Amino acid sequence: MAATIQVDIVSAEKEIFSGEANMVFAPAIMGEVGIAPRHAPLVTRLKPGVVRVQVPDGEEQSIYVSGGILEVQPHVVTVLSDTAERAADLDEAAVLKAKEEAEKALHNREAKIEYAEAEAQLAETIAQLKAIERLRKRSSS
Repeated sequence: MAATIQVDIVSAEKEIFSGEANMVFAPAIMGEVGIAPRHAPLVTRLKPGVVRVQVPDGEEQSIYVSGGILEVQPHVVTVLSDTAERAADLDEAAVLKAKEEAEKALHNREAKIEYAEAEAQLAETIAQLKAIERLRKRSSS
């Protein structure tokens, strides 16, 4: 029997995923990391993007995170994020609208919104769109 690792992905609102996995890929702040069972302990920040969980039956779960913390122990991976949502549950129209609003805020010098806040919002919406695109590619394959 192949070794697995326990994966728990939680947002501020709820638990998004809890189960066994063969492999986990996450958007760490310094680049994507891959975590296999018995990985060395690690704690790192996550940037907005998709956490991919390869479950033992061969399927891959894609979960969008707005950033957060990744903690790796030899037999457990924990992702804590303010916002986390299954890629399949993302609303593309709402994400596109949020992206447009963030882009307008960045270009509107008179806006009250802070530049850094608009930039962060834009990064989140782009990560969400990439999650939707990745899910679409997998569905059409």
